[in-house]
Amino acid sequence: MDIKELKRTAYDVRIGIIQAIHNAGSGHPGGSLSSADIVTALYFDEMNIDPKDPAMKGRDKCIFSKGHAGPAQLSAMAVRGYFPMEDFMTLRKLGSKFQGHPNIKIPGIEMSTGSLGQGFSVGGGMAMANKLDGDPGRIYCVLGDGELQEGLVWEAAMSAAHYKLDNLVAIVDHNGLQIDGKNDDVMTVMPIDKKFEGFGWNVITINGHDMAEILDAFAKARECKGKPTAIIAETIKGKGVSFMEDKAGWHGKAPNDEQTQQALEELEAAKGLLAAASKAVESAVSGAIDAAAAVSDSVKL
Repeated sequence: MDIKELKRTAYDVRIGIIQAIHNAGSGHPGGSLSSADIVTALYFDEMNIDPKDPAMKGRDKCIFSKGHAGPAQLSAMAVRGYFPMEDFMTLRKLGSKFQGHPNIKIPGIEMSTGSLGQGFSVGGGMAMANKLDGDPGRIYCVLGDGELQEGLVWEAAMSAAHYKLDNLVAIVDHNGLQIDGKNDDVMTVMPIDKKFEGFGWNVITINGHDMAEILDAFAKARECKGKPTAIIAETIKGKGVSFMEDKAGWHGKAPNDEQTQQALEELEAAKGLLAAASKAVESAVSGAIDAAAAVSDSVKL
């Protein structure tokens, strides 16, 4: 899938997030939307996975350590074909396996997460197990920036560097906000890059909404040997929905009917603009090729 297709797919993922959380009447849209581009790149380009065989040997694994943003992972998995989107729309309903956080009962979910820091710690253990077993699978852990306030995150970081787990990639969704407001007001986590570097990690800082930068960071992480990699993705909480963007209040609140309609209209419009731009470029290129061919033919004559 090329970058243009990945960008359009990220909007499908965002649309699924909004619809599912609205249907549930509760959930965490802000951090789910900010990580949508990252999770799209993982599930549609970077990871070695097979939706038809979720337990495939040698597969790569994605752990949403910031489990409250699980709707981003679940929406991407639905679009990727792990299960029907209709099933995901039962999010948080009584009797549904699609709970508010990732649930290991869902094929393709590697760990039930929610208690912050634990997903990252277990991800390090999975990476170590793969090393010991000769398993080529890589482990990708998505963390929230507020999650870095948990002490066990840094214990896991120290351990991963000590054991040279170069098959482990941490992606920090750095949107600067948590449920109580700005990270810097609650408990600053800065400087994130220097902290990971101090613990012995390879660190890459990117725009977490630039698909080309995301893919390039994953490629560089694969090239790095002897160190785990931390990708610090600078993002916007609520990305893609104007009234949610950079608003801490949308950390854990579902949109009402009117807000949902506006959000879906904005996302569909943005997706449409991407498609239109792509067609315009294709048309221009085709026209240039035809013109060049005509010039060539005239020269031959």
